[in-house]
Amino acid sequence: MAERLDTPRVRRGFFARYRSEHSFDETFGKFSESFATFMGTPKFIMYMTAFVIIWIAVNLIGIYGYSFDPYPFILLNLAFSTQASYAAPLILLAQNRQEQRDRVLAENDRQRAERNLADTEFLTREIASLRLAMQDVATRDFVRSELRDLLSDLVEEIKADERGEGPSESH
Repeated sequence: MAERLDTPRVRRGFFARYRSEHSFDETFGKFSESFATFMGTPKFIMYMTAFVIIWIAVNLIGIYGYSFDPYPFILLNLAFSTQASYAAPLILLAQNRQEQRDRVLAENDRQRAERNLADTEFLTREIASLRLAMQDVATRDFVRSELRDLLSDLVEEIKADERGEGPSESH
């Protein structure tokens, strides 16, 4: 049964699906992180340096004798100011998102450390209780030595049987 008639239809358009899968805050946050990451690369500095050199060269030499931003380069300063006014909040947003991730990771690490400590304390108590219980029980070394003694006695009996002496009465 593909669709029920007693339930309303849900719009399945692209934008409805996009809104349901991605929130605007998350999308803008990812954009700000990628922007802040790009601004911190040597590639960005090289691009900006090339842009400024071309801007100044074009305006000093002029295109067909016309320069659109004469010497004090006011338009270039305005562009840099606009870029800085947008870059600062985007970088702060990226830092805040990283701080939130770090806080979650630190909380997870703390919880994991608490679980490890609780497990270690439990195992320590278990080992201590086993040691107390082992005072009345034969240890592994004791059992091995007893088995070795029995084995050597059996070997002696077998050798005695082969020689025809019969079983020894050492027990």
